[in-house]
Amino acid sequence: MKLKQLFESKKCVFSLEVFPPKKNGGDPTTLYPALDEMKQLNPDYISVTYGAAGGPAGMSTVQIASHIKKTLGIEPLAHLTCINSEPEDVEKVLHTLKEQGVENILALRGDRCPDAHPARSYQHASDLMRVIAETGDFYMAGACYPEGHTESDGLMQDIENLRYKVEAGAGHLVTQLFFDNTRYFRFINLLRKKGIALPVQAGVMPITTKRQIERTVSLTSASLPAEFTKMIARYSDDEQAMFDAGIDYAIRQIRDLVESGADGIHLYAMNQPRVAKRVYEGIRDLLTEEN
Repeated sequence: MKLKQLFESKKCVFSLEVFPPKKNGGDPTTLYPALDEMKQLNPDYISVTYGAAGGPAGMSTVQIASHIKKTLGIEPLAHLTCINSEPEDVEKVLHTLKEQGVENILALRGDRCPDAHPARSYQHASDLMRVIAETGDFYMAGACYPEGHTESDGLMQDIENLRYKVEAGAGHLVTQLFFDNTRYFRFINLLRKKGIALPVQAGVMPITTKRQIERTVSLTSASLPAEFTKMIARYSDDEQAMFDAGIDYAIRQIRDLVESGADGIHLYAMNQPRVAKRVYEGIRDLLTEEN
């Protein structure tokens, strides 16, 4: 099933994101027990990343996406990055995805890797999208940044660049994680004023450890509301309290998003079913009511 059908039939689409394992030699099957637990949360789909910082993880992504579809009976959204890829690399992954019956792709440029020179074939995610569209039979999603991409000249330039993804065939957008809902709603308003009407899923990551927030902010430059920074300051030295407070913040953030009409919630589950379950328990009533 192509994800377009979900956004046509549901008021609020709920999805999870996982990544190919890095430990145990990167064996994709080590993720399967966590996926079995996440299945119990009834996600509308599960996305699988292509590897941090542009690292090569194409076949692991395909294998995990295939397992999600064929074994768990859930639609997968396979990430595909292009910054370090040549046309033959992309062609191979697309061919394998099609063989495995995976119909949905999140097309991304990918993060720049300081130790690698980018390939010259694809400069932007929209370049990759046009290639995927020519291949046919795939539904495409795109990424967006409520506070602007860290490499852009500003939010408005970022929004103008989203037009290229729309023109290339994106069916919906998934946001980078954020902690301030006012940034999301302002972003949506700006999109609509520019005539971009695609559904936009709000990306939310529960922050449950001090180390996690330090790494996350350094990678995303997400702004931190006063309530959030107070939480970190108060609980960061108490592991269990920080976990509980981070879950509570994510639940309240998501409830506000759903109640205010967000097209969907994309939960960055970080391969942690315990975190995903706790958050889901706090929002399940809203998802049931909305859908």
